Amino acid sequence: MRLVKRRSNAFNSLCTFFETPYARLLFHITSFAYLELLFRIWIYHSLLSIGVLYSLLYAIPAGTLVFLLSSFFPLKINKLLSWLLILVFTLMYVTQVVYRSVFHTFLSLYSITGTGQVLQFWQQILGAILKSLPIIIPMFVPLVVMLLFGFKKFRFYPLVWRYLSVSLVFLCVMQILPLLFMKMAGNQLYSPYDLYFRTSAPELSMQKLGMLTTVRLDFQRLVFGFDPPQNFPVAKPMPQPQTEVTTPREEQSEGEPTLPIQPPVYLPNIIDIDFNSLIKKEKNKTIKNMHSYFASVQPSMKNEYTGMFKDCNLILITAEAYSHYVIDEDLTPTLYMMANQGFKFDNFYNPVWGVSTSDGEYVACTGLLPKAGVWSFFRSHKNHLPFVMGNQFLNQGYTSRAYHNHTYSYYERDKSHPNMGYIYKGVGNGLNVTKQWPESDLEMIDVTTPEYINDEKFNVYYMTVSGHLNYSFYGNQMANKNREFVDALPYSEPVKAYLACNIELDRALELLIERLEQAGVADKTVIAMSADHYPYGLTMENLGELAGHPVEKNFELYKSSLILWKKGMEPITIDRICSSLDIIPTLSNLFGLEYDSRLLMGQDILSDSPPLIIFGNRSWITDRVRYNAPANTLERLTAEPLPKNYVSEINRIVNDKFTYSASILDKNYYRLVVPQK
Repeated sequence: MRLVKRRSNAFNSLCTFFETPYARLLFHITSFAYLELLFRIWIYHSLLSIGVLYSLLYAIPAGTLVFLLSSFFPLKINKLLSWLLILVFTLMYVTQVVYRSVFHTFLSLYSITGTGQVLQFWQQILGAILKSLPIIIPMFVPLVVMLLFGFKKFRFYPLVWRYLSVSLVFLCVMQILPLLFMKMAGNQLYSPYDLYFRTSAPELSMQKLGMLTTVRLDFQRLVFGFDPPQNFPVAKPMPQPQTEVTTPREEQSEGEPTLPIQPPVYLPNIIDIDFNSLIKKEKNKTIKNMHSYFASVQPSMKNEYTGMFKDCNLILITAEAYSHYVIDEDLTPTLYMMANQGFKFDNFYNPVWGVSTSDGEYVACTGLLPKAGVWSFFRSHKNHLPFVMGNQFLNQGYTSRAYHNHTYSYYERDKSHPNMGYIYKGVGNGLNVTKQWPESDLEMIDVTTPEYINDEKFNVYYMTVSGHLNYSFYGNQMANKNREFVDALPYSEPVKAYLACNIELDRALELLIERLEQAGVADKTVIAMSADHYPYGLTMENLGELAGHPVEKNFELYKSSLILWKKGMEPITIDRICSSLDIIPTLSNLFGLEYDSRLLMGQDILSDSPPLIIFGNRSWITDRVRYNAPANTLERLTAEPLPKNYVSEINRIVNDKFTYSASILDKNYYRLVVPQK
């Protein structure tokens, strides 16, 4: 009898609890905690990180806020609001899962403005949804529980003052509590405290703070702006030589003893900027800090390759999802020839950034790092961009044209590309190619070369599309077109389809060189090509097929190819590590253009500056170390001892490059220091 009575009392107590408002409060908090843990398990495959703590702590104020928002109105409205809020937040988690599955980055709120463009890839999105169903279905459990159980059991009447005041105090306390934990844990770079207050790094923030907090910070920074602190040890501005001096071999009379040959003295690649004067005159604190920072940056030096391609034409290509895996002597003979008879970059990387293709283009075309949470290329369309190839060559009397064989306005290229100095054409504003998916690179070359091939000097930019996902023979016209060349290969269908897509790129390059040769300018034209990103339409298993071994995810995944070729040049092998961020300064030096290496985030690959590769998740590689930022692990590349505080110093350099690159974009900084011609 006592046992029955105890059970009855426990049941009555539970029923009484469900009749209080706090049962619904607990439900909302638990729902957020549940969604955060599911998201973390799916994305990171682990719950063993400090991020779990902050994900759970921030679920409490989030659940409390949803509870309060659905407690001010009459019963029916509160019910509807409670259900709608659960639905909205559930869809947020689902959207991030699906977006990451397709683009391998997280969706920023700013990118939602381009949803109409992204929906052009509805087949890929549908495929990602189906692939992610094992996590999507469980994410709807809180919504189903509310529909089947909560509407009957939970209290939805408006809160009385007693409950309301207690809930508001609870909300404030639980919002402050994780901040106290962050402060006690330390505020070093990339710590949860740093990511919350000072550094915008969505990849790390998702891992260390959770999805909900990262999205909230994204919204806050988008609406109210975000100027990260600019902290660095300011060095004295370098003395800037006015003329270039080399040490030539002195003239000698016959019979005089031979004098030793003196090596040339190379001067820095800089332009005449009086940073001292600018610092004194500037009143804006952020811009003054920028002047001080760039004055302290060590420039790269001119070198034996400076001006190697002077007065040549340039064709610069960003190739959709191109990879070194497609280079094959039989399958893609033109790519094979160009990769082996030009500059051979054995350690080139092509990191992925937040806005995949657009950010990949931005990095390769500007030498700047993209700003997190926005479309940097579109944001730059009103800025002065003196160092992009289009504007540099336009100032040298070249014609500058750009082409893209897909929708001309995709990613707002119709605004960003003309600002780089190009006459721009895409599908819909003058480029007439067959409407199919994806469009043909070969056809684009065929219809565009007559527009510039007879110009005295020309500079051309192409953004290709034939290599775009989805990689199958039934949804990809380029894969189907070239299927016969890959059918016998010992690969899965996605891998064969991907290779078939890139055969179209190879045929396009073959035609391009043929047209250059017919016009008699092949030996006066440089072709430079890199990818926008790695082929993330392939799974890791697919990439392993191509590589012949499992591909390491944090570094090897982004290993790629930079084509830099001119007919008749002697092959030159470059073992130095480099990335797409280095393309603009390297080309500027090779063509003997006047630029300031301090104002770019990449560096001339052929210079003697210490190499540095920066990845989107704040990992990096130098000639001494590979640093994995999410895992906070270090891999030594040399037996030489590291200087004191080496890792923390490189972390600071990397963070500064992100900070000041964003400031260049936000403040239109180049217009202040580089004269417009």
